Amino acid sequence: MSALAGAVVLGIETSCDETGVGVVRLRADGHVDLLADEVASSVDEHARFGGVVPEVASRAHLEAMVPTVRRAMAVAGVRPSDVDAVAVTAGPGLAGALLVGVAAAKAYATAWNVPLYGVNHLSAHVAVDTLEHGPLPGPALALLVSGGHSSLLEVADLAGPINQLGATIDDAAGEAFDKVARLLGLPFPGGPHIDRVAREGDPDAIAFPRGLTGPRDPTYDFSFSGLKTAVARWVEAAEREGRSVSVPDVAASFQEAVVDVLTAKTVRAARDRGVDQLIIGGGVAANSRLRSMAEQRCASAGITLRVPRPKLCTDNGAMVAALGAHLLAARVDPSSLDIPADPGLHVTEIVMP
Repeated sequence: MSALAGAVVLGIETSCDETGVGVVRLRADGHVDLLADEVASSVDEHARFGGVVPEVASRAHLEAMVPTVRRAMAVAGVRPSDVDAVAVTAGPGLAGALLVGVAAAKAYATAWNVPLYGVNHLSAHVAVDTLEHGPLPGPALALLVSGGHSSLLEVADLAGPINQLGATIDDAAGEAFDKVARLLGLPFPGGPHIDRVAREGDPDAIAFPRGLTGPRDPTYDFSFSGLKTAVARWVEAAEREGRSVSVPDVAASFQEAVVDVLTAKTVRAARDRGVDQLIIGGGVAANSRLRSMAEQRCASAGITLRVPRPKLCTDNGAMVAALGAHLLAARVDPSSLDIPADPGLHVTEIVMP
């Protein structure tokens, strides 16, 4: 590590609708300092469609890439000659959006004559926690919840290997939030708005189902499609019967069902695997009810909970730079300059060869 102390890594994230560029610096003690975290979001351009439009996202990345890189480097106070490696999200994500980031990263790595690391988006969501809470003290469990993913991972080390214990079999948690928000007339993206409205509602008002919690169901997998359908049917029945629909109560009850399943399965996995460190990441990790219930259940189970601040939970370049820095410190071989963008990159593949 001593030879790499002070190394600067630039990270690029374009898996969905945010153009994120982060800059970090390695320290001799193994910590990684965040120097810049700049994001250009195209979410407003997608709001009128009720979801992310891949072609719109790709074009937005093209327009935002160079200005965002320049802004991040200015904030970090670094020049191209100071950068020791470039990391980029190579997958999973939207194909066109990933291609923009991967192409840009290849160009910067070539122009600056530095190593390139094509990394996994999900692994980066785990690595970003180290920017706030320091190096992992040992094996940890990671619950990643976002618009496209709900995954339960066993992480021995940020440089690998990663063992996937469970994943969603249909809708991811964040996707369910977006769909239910649209049903309730709330803006896109749905997560923050449901979180806000739910604070005024009763989480016990409606007994929505908890998916995959039966004795014969997969222990660590998730399913939110049935819950989303149950919410739609409840609202339709109430309107048909002339009953008033309390949006806060529906939102709170739906949110409680999601959070209950996520935290219960995660704490059970931690106990089963004998792991006492839990990281929660991804956009849904910014949800206030998820954070509070996780705190309560982890405290009762003797599990140390690590959740980054909300800005680091959503997609950003800092998380990619953080993972790149750990790979550099572990002297993992960099990626080749002909790596593809892989929309279906499996979570166990941390860095592309």
